[in-house]
Amino acid sequence: AAAAIGVYEKAGKQDSSVEVLSSVKGSGLVGMRYEQLLDYALPYENADKAFQVIAGDFVTTEDGTGIVHLAPTFGADDARVAKEAGVPPLLVLDENENPVPLVDLQGRFRPEMKELGSKYVKNEYYSDGEAPEKSVDVELAIKLKEEDKAFLVEKYEHSYPHCWRTDKPVLYYPLDSWFIKSTAKKDRLIELNKTINWKPKSTGEGRFGNWLENLNDWNLSRSRFWGIPIPIWRTEEGDEEKCIGSVEQLKAEIEKSIEAGLMSESPLSEFEAGNMSKGNYESFDLHKNYVDEIVLVSDSGKTMRRENDLIDVWFDSGSMPYAQLHYPFENRELIDEGNYFPADFIAEGVDQTRGWFFTLHAIATMCFDSVAYKNVVSNGLVLDKNGQKMSKRLGNAVNPFETLAKYGADATRWYMISNAQPWDNLRFDENGITEVQRKFFGTLYNTYSFFGLYANIDEFGYAEPDIPLSERRELDRWILSKLNSLIKEVGGYYSDYEPTRAARAIQNFTLDDLSNWYVRLSRRIFWKGEYAGEKIAAYQTLYRCLEVISILSSPIAPFYSDQLYRDLTRVSGRSDHDSVHLAHFPKVDESSIDIDLEKRMDLAQRISSLVLSLRKKERLKVRQPLQRIMIPVMDDKMAKRISAVSDLIKSEVNVKEIELLEADNDRIIKEAKANFKLLGKRFGKQMKAVAASIKLMDDSKIAMLEREGKVLLDIEGGSVEFNREEIELTSQDIPGWSVAVDKEITVALDISLSESLIEEGLARELVNKVQNFRKELDFEVTDRIDVALLSHKSIDPAIIANKNYICSEILAESLEIVDDLSIGEPLEVSLSEDVSTRMTIIRSNS
Repeated sequence: AAAAIGVYEKAGKQDSSVEVLSSVKGSGLVGMRYEQLLDYALPYENADKAFQVIAGDFVTTEDGTGIVHLAPTFGADDARVAKEAGVPPLLVLDENENPVPLVDLQGRFRPEMKELGSKYVKNEYYSDGEAPEKSVDVELAIKLKEEDKAFLVEKYEHSYPHCWRTDKPVLYYPLDSWFIKSTAKKDRLIELNKTINWKPKSTGEGRFGNWLENLNDWNLSRSRFWGIPIPIWRTEEGDEEKCIGSVEQLKAEIEKSIEAGLMSESPLSEFEAGNMSKGNYESFDLHKNYVDEIVLVSDSGKTMRRENDLIDVWFDSGSMPYAQLHYPFENRELIDEGNYFPADFIAEGVDQTRGWFFTLHAIATMCFDSVAYKNVVSNGLVLDKNGQKMSKRLGNAVNPFETLAKYGADATRWYMISNAQPWDNLRFDENGITEVQRKFFGTLYNTYSFFGLYANIDEFGYAEPDIPLSERRELDRWILSKLNSLIKEVGGYYSDYEPTRAARAIQNFTLDDLSNWYVRLSRRIFWKGEYAGEKIAAYQTLYRCLEVISILSSPIAPFYSDQLYRDLTRVSGRSDHDSVHLAHFPKVDESSIDIDLEKRMDLAQRISSLVLSLRKKERLKVRQPLQRIMIPVMDDKMAKRISAVSDLIKSEVNVKEIELLEADNDRIIKEAKANFKLLGKRFGKQMKAVAASIKLMDDSKIAMLEREGKVLLDIEGGSVEFNREEIELTSQDIPGWSVAVDKEITVALDISLSESLIEEGLARELVNKVQNFRKELDFEVTDRIDVALLSHKSIDPAIIANKNYICSEILAESLEIVDDLSIGEPLEVSLSEDVSTRMTIIRSNS
């Protein structure tokens, strides 16, 4: 190779002494013959095809000359390209006419190598003190030099495999092996693989699919001691053989051998065919050191001995579905009728692509024309929080047992599964577990505690018949609709082996829908009013939600879910199961799902969220009532949905009025601007023109974008479609108002405060303070109280105007404004930054 001319310098020659006569590509040398360098022996067959130039895709010019000598007998790559080119390996015939390499199994040259015969190919193979001064490497180099066949001889250090136990060089050696002709079923293996649900899909289609596309026959032989012996007996000449398929067959063959005088007694004499007891199968041992003593007789009367090798241990693993059932000698119906086979799913690391995943698939396909598993989860790695692989050396390894002891198994499992799909790598951060404890499990615990507190007060035990859905509050019907939608969603995720999506759906329902919306908006139902239809329906609704959550969560959080389930059912007696893990998966009640109601409530939640964000921006507490909000609506359907939940929205955000505007109103002016982060990649140099066109969108274009989620704009003479995420909408400020936008929803909040609104805000603030004092003073939730408030000119009008409301909220028998606090311990009350007074609270005697 021209790139390797520099090797002449190493030989003491200068580049100037090199005369290039002609240049030719490597492909032009293919097929050229050359003289044998060491003429000790020739291949026993096809010797005329040896000693020629062939092509190989692993040869480079980075080292050497770009031309390498191949040894097909001792190298995998060499053997592959030589076979493809029809070049024979250098094998000779031994005394039994069997083809063997020029090196024996002890690593010594055979007699054909003349003066090198019986010498080890590596000096490291000699016993201590017996190695010759010159290794055969040196002897051969000298021989080639003396015969003027070596251009350059030098010591060269390169990577070479060594035995991990002895640290001696490993010699690759061609051995006769038994193969499973898996290539004969290649097309069927590929076809069946396409029916498996791989998680992730890329592993099945990519890594595993590519492995099958490039499938080789399966080498079954292993030269080891411990394992399952290959059950094949052969004559010395190899012309007769028997493959034993059962202990019963082996016993019968031994009896024939005894009759032929090859064995004196049977090691299987105590074995009873058809007896499947453990004791019967413990009466013999089929490991190598025992079965190698068994000599069989061929059909022609020759001696037969077992092949030396063992079976690849991955064959054992791949046989697991059948071996565990002692198939085919027992339990045939479990496999043949599909009761225990194929498996619903398996899970292992991606490194099992060529291991367990393949052997299971290969054996099932070749023996049963079936997949071995319907679904497979290829596990990812757990990394540290910075994305580095964990190791003791780096000091970033996490002790799983300490983690479980500190945080609990459920919180750890929920964090890991909800944070990343099992087949993706997970960046493990203990702060994430703490967040899961606080947000999900803390919220779920508090929700159950709330339910338990008031259920115990009212002695609710689910003794009453279910209140019909049509007679329940809209909020009850909504959460039950969402619950049944959740059952359908989570059931689908579990069935499709998507546990992360399932966990996130359960968590979102618990936090956003159940706790933050349903329970918060239903508190008044639970702690006020008589124990009657509406209240009972609310108890039944919340009970059902908690019961379903416990079942849906149980595969991921088995311990807490079981505790929650048993706490619920122990009182209600609604279950015959002692554990959530024995309960049936919830069934979807399609009649309870009201999509229009869910959309109405979704509008209520999103509008409320926008208003609350505006309150936070303007530093206006939710306890401070405001007069109104304005909402432009896209169509009549949107207007009707908002009107249907307007009372709920007003209560949630504490406003008096909701005014609906036409989409093209002139009171809220909307503006559009480009989302540069998304559009920059899409349009590149056109981005300036795109941004200008978006900025010029009129009201009709903006309304279309909000209504349909997409819009067509003219960009440099061409029509281009944009979606809602690619265009950001904002609204111009209105004096005295604050405006926020969320996709198709725009909300304007009137932030001006009248005297009456300020007074009502003070009254609500007082209610909050009294409720906190009740907790601090350890009052029961049902205790009635008497309240005395020290007179204050900024507070008195608010108390007088809202006295009935305040008394109702704090369960007060009396609320008096006094000039002197004579009874009880005075408590400091601050209702705003510049307004404070004192008060007393005592239990009422009436």
